[in-house]
Amino acid sequence: ITLQMSTLVKDLSFPELGYTYSALEPHIDAMTMEIHYTRHHKAYFDNLQNAVKGTEMAEVPFLELLRNISRYPVAVRNNGGGHYNHELFWSLLSANGGGMPQGALLDAIVKKYNSFEEFKEKFSDAAKTRFGSGWAWLMVKSDGSLAVSSTPNQDNPYMDVTECRGIPVLGLDVWEHAYYLKYQNKRPDYVSAFWNVINWRQVEKYYDDAIKSL
Repeated sequence: ITLQMSTLVKDLSFPELGYTYSALEPHIDAMTMEIHYTRHHKAYFDNLQNAVKGTEMAEVPFLELLRNISRYPVAVRNNGGGHYNHELFWSLLSANGGGMPQGALLDAIVKKYNSFEEFKEKFSDAAKTRFGSGWAWLMVKSDGSLAVSSTPNQDNPYMDVTECRGIPVLGLDVWEHAYYLKYQNKRPDYVSAFWNVINWRQVEKYYDDAIKSL
């Protein structure tokens, strides 16, 4: 999956997963993956296109739309966020995931959080304590430092409506549709399972790209 940040909103395409629905078993079950991808994400994508069709919003680069989301209708905020958040999320998952990051990202995590384990606990807490539906994030802030936060609904750190802004490099979907079939109301178990499928090589790339863009 290649994030389509500079693409005009009208030209966005619905991404291919790049792995099978069952690839992340037993941590994320195939039925959840199929429903999440083909129904939930596809609905956000389709609704975004319907919301911008025939308007000037269709001609805006996707990243610019997200960064100035307060100017746009709530349908664009919800569905634009829903599309971006899921496209990022799918790209961060791998059947060969887990472990921990290396290189510059690990150094930055240790510098900020003292150890990878302390970071893992802070990120997990952000995911577990997000009230209702939303996301947990690791981002690069404008000064190059890392931050962990969570956002409600389909908001994300790019948006000018969020308290903690930055470039997302890791995100976890904690909407119930992301885990309820397998984990029911046990969100902490789903959060724990997530660490087994993170594609840290991809997160490292997003981190490097974010640092270069500052």
